[in-house]
Amino acid sequence: MSSATWRNVFTFNKYSQIAARALRSSLKEEERVAAEKRGLTILRYQRWENGQGGPQTYLIPPAESDGPKKSAAV
Repeated sequence: MSSATWRNVFTFNKYSQIAARALRSSLKEEERVAAEKRGLTILRYQRWENGQGGPQTYLIPPAESDGPKKSAAV
């Protein structure tokens, strides 16, 4: 059985989703909660008219946090 056998069963996106869920479930409680929060997706859209972008609108507005905003850079 080769290491690429999963490709015959499901897509890469599904594979990475399963791997991420398994990793998050193996973490300790405090780290697991933090990892699940990072996994949330914020969706927003922008209406364009005449080549100009309008204001960005959140589909579901994010919850305001009390702490300082963190950079995505590691």
